[in-house]
Amino acid sequence: MLFLCLCFSPIVNAQETLTDLLKRHNSESVPYISVQELAMPKTEALLLDARETAEYEVSHIKDAIHVGYNNFNLEETTQLLNDKQQTIIVYCSIGIRSENIAEQLKKEGYTNVYNLFGGIFEWKNNDFSVYNSEGETDDVHAFSKTWSKWLLKGNKIYD
Repeated sequence: MLFLCLCFSPIVNAQETLTDLLKRHNSESVPYISVQELAMPKTEALLLDARETAEYEVSHIKDAIHVGYNNFNLEETTQLLNDKQQTIIVYCSIGIRSENIAEQLKKEGYTNVYNLFGGIFEWKNNDFSVYNSEGETDDVHAFSKTWSKWLLKGNKIYD
């Protein structure tokens, strides 16, 4: 008797775009803001970095406040936010973790909360500056080998 086993593995689309990836992982319950719009001089917003401490220490967007993800504390964060109508932009590596944090802020009554489309990776990919405690840097924490494919510029740093 002959048995034939056909094993199938999911085919991963090598041409998946960042938009496709975010649609697959996010509910889009929080509106996106583009890195280009954030970089415009007229955009006044409070920036919240929803990555882990090690990621933030490698680099972050200038003046961003680290709020974390795994240890995010809503009560501590809201004490930093004195106006529920102020513009708040939350970012992470590409925009998945930041949506979760932004959703929590919206549930607390903050009305102008945005998710940075593509996160710090897209920020760096568009040649905008990132900083660490010593000043401007070309380093960006790449989160993981899997997600690092979305970071096209800068020095990829891993833990």
